Amino acid sequence: MTDLTPTETKARLKGLGLFGLLACWEELADKPWLREVLAIEERERHKRSLERRLKNSRVAAFKPMADFDWSWPKKIDREAVDDLFAPGFIATGHNAVLVGPNGVGKTMILKNVAHQAVVRGHTVRFSTASDMLADLAAQESSAALARRLHRYTVPTLLCIDEVGYLSYDGRYADLLFEVVTRRYDAQKPILLSTNKAFSDWGQVFPHAACVVTLVDRLVHRAEVIEIEAESYRLKEAKELSASRIKQRRAKKH
Repeated sequence: MTDLTPTETKARLKGLGLFGLLACWEELADKPWLREVLAIEERERHKRSLERRLKNSRVAAFKPMADFDWSWPKKIDREAVDDLFAPGFIATGHNAVLVGPNGVGKTMILKNVAHQAVVRGHTVRFSTASDMLADLAAQESSAALARRLHRYTVPTLLCIDEVGYLSYDGRYADLLFEVVTRRYDAQKPILLSTNKAFSDWGQVFPHAACVVTLVDRLVHRAEVIEIEAESYRLKEAKELSASRIKQRRAKKH
């Protein structure tokens, strides 16, 4: 910060809203502590902004990608997954859909991408499909629904987890369609996970007239990443059970 020009320093003071210091510029311009105060204020605001965005993202706890066992899936496009972490993913405004059975790491990938986006300065919202749709459906008026839709349409990145684990009526399908359409029109990306092939989404939203159009808008300008694997959680459960049996047998001897 010591090499900032007076013009750059004044611009940063204005950007931070430190108008008192700016008003006294002639008196303070040569003070050696001014740029240090500016640096401290910027660091603190960056920290508080990150904390606020992390809280609002609702990502919660997650395992880091360093723990992801790439050797476990029978099929996964690692390069496509890595591209989700690149700055260009959000910049394109394109969607990405992870398709695979339960327990293969889809949620883990979604949460890591969401966290990385927050760290890079983006606003993010993470939600399961059931929580998001229940939240929207609970609004009792059109005005309340319009306000609540902002929660899922305004953030730079929306992560929707677990589409297909439950079935929904037409009202819920319409709400998901509204979210997808608004983000589609604004070219804001959705990162979504599902355990159902798109051809089976009629089972998720039975009798909903908008399903075909919903899928069409979701997958247009989208990367679809298929994961084929047995449940990794089941694998860990079996290993834990085997380890406990081994420990019990050792105690007997």
